[in-house]
Amino acid sequence: MENLSQEIAKTLLEINAVCLSPEEPFTWTSGLRTPIYCDNRLIMSHPQARKVVEAGFVQVIKERFAEVDVVAGTATAGIPHAAFIAQLLDLPMIYVRSSAKEHGRQNQIEGQLIPGQRVLMVEDLISTGKSVIHAAHAVQEAHGKVIGCVAVFNYLLQSGKDAFAQEDFPLVTLTNYTELVKLAVQRPELAAYEDKLTQWYLDPIAWSQAHA
Repeated sequence: MENLSQEIAKTLLEINAVCLSPEEPFTWTSGLRTPIYCDNRLIMSHPQARKVVEAGFVQVIKERFAEVDVVAGTATAGIPHAAFIAQLLDLPMIYVRSSAKEHGRQNQIEGQLIPGQRVLMVEDLISTGKSVIHAAHAVQEAHGKVIGCVAVFNYLLQSGKDAFAQEDFPLVTLTNYTELVKLAVQRPELAAYEDKLTQWYLDPIAWSQAHA
């Protein structure tokens, strides 16, 4: 798994999916400020990177979640990965909206989910984990059995760790913050940012407040 994590991190750096801006931090929806932003949506625009990432997902799924019946993408960033995975594994796919539609059949889950089916949630990245956990609960309420969650990248925030600790399904990610930073700072133009990136990881809330 370590070699896979390094390969995925290297791939994200190669397609410039990783943006570093310690002097002008990015702001998440939650209000948290961060010196790094990982835009995994770029993966679908790069065929070779896409092959590497989806092959990584298939490897993990065969090793950890071979009993999966249905692949579930979270709207919107998890949907492409769920589609690629479902195609490669010849499995049914569904996707889960953040909330039910206000028109038509008012579905929150799109596609066919049969009660009792074993469902694997697919997300692009994990920060607090709230989005994919919310989607997983929607699947459980529809009587699907969530067996796990996979994602491309994990910021490894304590809030995310705490959130998944409350769930009865595991999280497996292809790579993570520490792996990404370890490779990123090997580049001469990024080496000077290592201390700030480490400081954010050790206490993202304090770092965010200090850079507000």
